[in-house]
Amino acid sequence: MPYTPPEVWTWDAESGGHFANINRPIAGATHDKELPIGRHPLQLYSQGTPNGVKVTVMLEELLALGHTGAEYDAWMIKIGDGPQFGSGFVGVNPNSKIPALVDTEAGVNIFESGSILLYLAEKFGEFLPTDIAQRTETMNWLFWLHGSAPYLGGGFGHFYAYAPEKFEYAINRFSMEAKRQLDVLDRNLAERQFMAGDHYSIADIATAPWYGALVKGLLYNAATFLDVSSYKNVNRWADEVYARQAFQRGRMVNRTHGLEAERLEERHSASDFDRLSQN
Repeated sequence: MPYTPPEVWTWDAESGGHFANINRPIAGATHDKELPIGRHPLQLYSQGTPNGVKVTVMLEELLALGHTGAEYDAWMIKIGDGPQFGSGFVGVNPNSKIPALVDTEAGVNIFESGSILLYLAEKFGEFLPTDIAQRTETMNWLFWLHGSAPYLGGGFGHFYAYAPEKFEYAINRFSMEAKRQLDVLDRNLAERQFMAGDHYSIADIATAPWYGALVKGLLYNAATFLDVSSYKNVNRWADEVYARQAFQRGRMVNRTHGLEAERLEERHSASDFDRLSQN
């Protein structure tokens, strides 16, 4: 039955579907709850969604290069339970979205995953070229990801996997856009090893948890539906990025799904991974 929007929208019913219990049209804290603080300068509050994985991968990549200052405590924020609306989390990120990072030494709060990647890249001088042309190309693709991924996640992913009903128009609309984005990536990666050239960068770290996961069949159970195997260059790139040890470690942190041996709910030391492998 066709829907006629009212003159003024009002919030008088839950939206339904996945995450309906935490969706609301207002911001701010719903309850008082301070955030835990560990012993490292960098305190991460997150969950292993694609956006959360970006940051844990970045931190593990920095540690793999020997940057001991990148040691971090990763605290679980199970977004389905609503801790992101606690006063402590809202104090770090008024938008109540994961991930959120606190640099306790610098006294800086950083939110939005792209901002966190850029902050860490500049702080440690890694994964972001200093040459202005190469830097700009890296930033081009970083911003491409952050403009495109909402159509993949909030658009395609929501209506294909999470909405309470299947709506043909919405699924067709966002499937077309998801495939257009994959084609953009495939054409770009036909001419270069990584997103922005021959250097692995924050553009790759940001993009692989989304589009890499999609072509590897790890997102929305939609690999067959979107015919992801046809994007040969994206698959080649995703295989290379996912084979990196630091990427594999980062994917485990704050993870709530998958094999138990690949889920590290909280991370406070590199030795946590050793204990995980012994379980």
